[in-house]
This record gives sequence, C-alpha cells and structure tokens, in this order.
Amino acid sequence: MGFDNFVSKLNIDDGGDRPDWMGKVDFAGLKMKLVGSIIAISAIHLLKEFIELGRDGAEPISPHLMWLTVIHLTFVISGLLLAVMDCLGARSGGKH
Repeated sequence: MGFDNFVSKLNIDDGGDRPDWMGKVDFAGLKMKLVGSIIAISAIHLLKEFIELGRDGAEPISPHLMWLTVIHLTFVISGLLLAVMDCLGARSGGKH
C-alpha cells in the first residue's frame, strides 16, 4: 500500500519479477517501520554523543547526555509497547 501510493505502477506481469513485499505493507507495518526508523536515528545520535565524551574536556556524565538517554529509552519502550499492542490486536482478530 505505502509503496504503491508514492511510486508509479510498474508494468510487470503477474508471473514477473514483482517483489513479494510490494503492495503488502499495511498501516501496522508502516507504523512499525516508522518507529524503528525513529529509534535508529535516536540511537545513532546517542552513539555520536557517547563517542564525543572524552573529547574537548567534556564532563563524563552530563545532564544533556542523561536526557538523550532517557529520550532514547522512551522511544524504545514506546516501540515495544506498540509492537505488543499490534501483536495482541492481531491475535484477537482485530476486534475493537
């Protein structure tokens, strides 16, 4: 769905080289991909800050680094909770 909305249709026969994943991304899958991307970006930024710890006489543990870690852990926990909710929703048959 998501891929088909943003890229024009390919002229591929049904038995052709069309990838299996194409057209099968639903809202839950797109949501999890977005959350995963946000977590990855946060992890890269946090890693950059950890690498720069000893440079330029910066103090080892700063409030800035603590808040970056708290924010990253918030993203991770939110992603895990969203995955659990999607799993429980799929198990119950999507009934609200």
